[in-house]
Amino acid sequence: MNRPIALFFSAVCHPLLVPSYLYYVVCYQLPGVLPHLPLPDRWHLLSVVVLFTFILPTLGTLLLLWAGWLKGTLELRERPQRPLPLLLTTVSFGAATVLFSTTPEMLDPLLRYMMAGMTLTVLLTLLVSLRWKISAHGAGVGGAVGLFTVLFFSEPAIGPVLWWLLGSLAVAGAVLKARLALQAHTPAQAWAGFALGVGLVIGFGAGLALK
Repeated sequence: MNRPIALFFSAVCHPLLVPSYLYYVVCYQLPGVLPHLPLPDRWHLLSVVVLFTFILPTLGTLLLLWAGWLKGTLELRERPQRPLPLLLTTVSFGAATVLFSTTPEMLDPLLRYMMAGMTLTVLLTLLVSLRWKISAHGAGVGGAVGLFTVLFFSEPAIGPVLWWLLGSLAVAGAVLKARLALQAHTPAQAWAGFALGVGLVIGFGAGLALK
């Protein structure tokens, strides 16, 4: 994979953008999985997701760079650059999880499960990153594959889920290859991030199903 294509996949599939993509797909491309959330109200939910999972973490990282508390660029290529931005991201995702949990009568359980799983994924990525440069991109696309896997087995009547699952696998492969092509991670770091995302989301979903 050449560098421009690798940069494209890395930018478009940035970990902070993946939650917005997933909520959009669930709300508008797979509306049958959300029986309790009226279609006209779904853009409010999507706006909250974009705010807490993309805008606030991005602004927080930019503020760290501007204040000089973080050296380098938004790429955060070096492991020591990652803990503070990941901590801000964890707090922002966690705030969204708390917000969703305080309005259970308005949201389908899947929406709360998704945000809680994403928050836990970011937290574990932060903890691992204190000692080792695990791939956040890998964790993001792995979480997407895990989510569509859970939906595929829990919502077999919704045919498009299979295509989203296959598509997420193809995108995940491209993103992992892009991170390796850019020498941003070793194969072990890339696959460990992917395994973290897939395993956590599937395990979280299985745990909820057993309740």
